[in-house]
Amino acid sequence: MNRRDMILAASVASLWGFNFVVIDWGMRGIPPLLFVAIRFLVVAAAVVFVPRPATSWRTIVGVGLFMSLGQFGLLYTSMALGLQPGLAALLLQAQAVFTIVIAAGVLKERPTVWQVLGVAVGVIGLAVVAVGRGGNAPALAVVLALAAAVSWAIGNVISRRAGVVRGSGRFGALSLTVWSALVVPLPALALSLAIEGPAAIGTGLAAFGWRPVLSTLYTAVLCTIIGYAIFNGLLARNRSAAVVPWVLLAPVVAMASAALLLRQIPTIAEAVGGLLLVAGVLVTSLRSRRVAAQPSGPDFGPGAESGPRPGTGLPASTVPKHG
Repeated sequence: MNRRDMILAASVASLWGFNFVVIDWGMRGIPPLLFVAIRFLVVAAAVVFVPRPATSWRTIVGVGLFMSLGQFGLLYTSMALGLQPGLAALLLQAQAVFTIVIAAGVLKERPTVWQVLGVAVGVIGLAVVAVGRGGNAPALAVVLALAAAVSWAIGNVISRRAGVVRGSGRFGALSLTVWSALVVPLPALALSLAIEGPAAIGTGLAAFGWRPVLSTLYTAVLCTIIGYAIFNGLLARNRSAAVVPWVLLAPVVAMASAALLLRQIPTIAEAVGGLLLVAGVLVTSLRSRRVAAQPSGPDFGPGAESGPRPGTGLPASTVPKHG
């Protein structure tokens, strides 16, 4: 990657990391599932400008249900229950570990030694976080955040099987992200009615002032649409093994911004466990970086396959959809 692309990658990862603080700031007084429905309604409006992904509606619906509705419905609910933004961003990175495990069972992708080691380190990190979490991290909120990571991992496997997130345009992550957003608003609103209740929805809509509006614009427009457009371009110009590790900046930015702006200081156990989890995710990509460093034939430029081959490391689809 050249210097310009490195700056772009760091900037997008920082936008995605700060996103957790923005969600927490804007969601106060708004039912979480209603907030999810509104966010993805805004994202879905971009189908007017973004081409439909080169895949079936079955894949689009599957990704929408798991990577969007499932992930963010569970994540927003966990944060509404009191999970700190920094810890939420950290726990969500477990999706990389879960993706490798699920892909091994569903796609029959044989994990490399590095991936097995990375999964083991990541699981230890999760255990340390779970056992040593602070009093401000309710157990149910932690479980829901991990369930969100599992839902994201299932969505990763669905998109990976379809082979969509491999370039730009109809073959890129942005097209799949925008079109799968069409699946989210109505089910999220139905769940909000069933779980949060009509009264809470009415109160939330009445309280939907400038803060929720700015938060929604940040998450839907700046992080999702613009952020993915930039990141998709990076994946089209560079090997995914050089781009995807930059995503690990997101939880670091989330925890730092939560500490500075919200005075939410992680416990020692959360910090140690978080470092282990991030280290585990990084270890899983070691093999792909080695492969990328070896000559592998001509590069046909933007639109050519930019994701690692199955079993070689982190899939391009593990880039965060919270961005």
